[in-house]
Amino acid sequence: MKAMVLAGGFPQIALLQELKSHGITTILLDWNKEPVAKKYADIYYQESTTDLEAIERIAIEEKVDFILTVCSESAIKSVAKVSQKLNLPCYVTEDMINKVTDKAYMKKVFAQWGIPNAKHMILQKEEEVSADEFEFPVIVKPTDCYGSSGVRKVMDSELFYEAIKDAKAMSKSGVVLIEEFLDGVELSIDAFVVDGKARVLCVTRSDKIADDDRFVIYRGSYPAMDDIDSVMNEIEDIVQKIASAFEMTTTPLLVQMIRTKNKLGVLEFSTRTGGSAKYMLAKKSCGFDLVKGAVDITLGIKPNFDGIKGENKYVTNEYLYCRPGVFDRLDGFEEMKKQGVISEYYQFKWRNAEAAESITKSGDRMAGFTIQADTKEEMNRKHKTALKNIRILDINGDDMLRRDLIGELYTE
Repeated sequence: MKAMVLAGGFPQIALLQELKSHGITTILLDWNKEPVAKKYADIYYQESTTDLEAIERIAIEEKVDFILTVCSESAIKSVAKVSQKLNLPCYVTEDMINKVTDKAYMKKVFAQWGIPNAKHMILQKEEEVSADEFEFPVIVKPTDCYGSSGVRKVMDSELFYEAIKDAKAMSKSGVVLIEEFLDGVELSIDAFVVDGKARVLCVTRSDKIADDDRFVIYRGSYPAMDDIDSVMNEIEDIVQKIASAFEMTTTPLLVQMIRTKNKLGVLEFSTRTGGSAKYMLAKKSCGFDLVKGAVDITLGIKPNFDGIKGENKYVTNEYLYCRPGVFDRLDGFEEMKKQGVISEYYQFKWRNAEAAESITKSGDRMAGFTIQADTKEEMNRKHKTALKNIRILDINGDDMLRRDLIGELYTE
């Protein structure tokens, strides 16, 4: 069998390895000349994962049996479109992807099904709106972009119109979503829907860089809260309601919620596995391999949830960002892993990649690591030791790591 994998980032390494464990030949497509997953693929093409014509042409030439990806929302859209056109197996249809990536449609369905979410307004391409209609802060975002791209928190009327203009420019449809800002703990829920029934596997907390404007994750932690059990039934009910409302059959499901003082609200969701190294956080905290699950359902195998169990009481993914410069290499990470301070580390960018001038999205992260322990005290010790001994070096041998963006782990 042959499989085409779209995107060559860090999570696709695990995908390529899983495919090879089935004896499947792998063909990787990515826009970059030297993506980090390239050496794990049997065949590589330098093509954009959004170039549908190129994907279709190569799929036909290579006679692939299926196309897939993990974590990437833009790539999964291409997977669905080309798979449907070539009549290849795919767990999600183009129609489903179009529905779940359209935030305006999403909000409409939420209202019909009573799914809790923020108060909002949909602003069409040619519509105008007055800042006087809103109580600040508000969130302004394009309705059809991915991840945190284009999402801004607007504190007052002064930047309101600028944020709308920028969001319209980023949106293919020109439609903008304006919603109330909900202050609370952001929860990231990894689930799998099998035959229409949603199984919540892992609930983690997403911590964002302290910025009044953008929403960029620098840490994912398990458990999400000390009292997470008190809201698990409600979380499971909401996730099932989403699966039913959007007529999902068998698919990964990622749901982002926020818990305010007295309620839960859905921010967004997607029919994919969590981005970046989220699959690793889920596997170590709940014992289920999301990447293997995505491969299984593509091959027509039902995921097995029996006996799954996490490795430690506490697990954290720390995502690292850098000051502007040209990346050369990671330093100290392997030694920290050998010493058992970190359990895993990951490089998201390739050598000679340029760090962003300003950090505006999760895709700007350069590297990261995972730490595990059974007490908060041990987690704090490992966290401090790791940060003291690792560096991200530029081509001049200088440390690029933005240590100022990294908050304390547990302050209790």
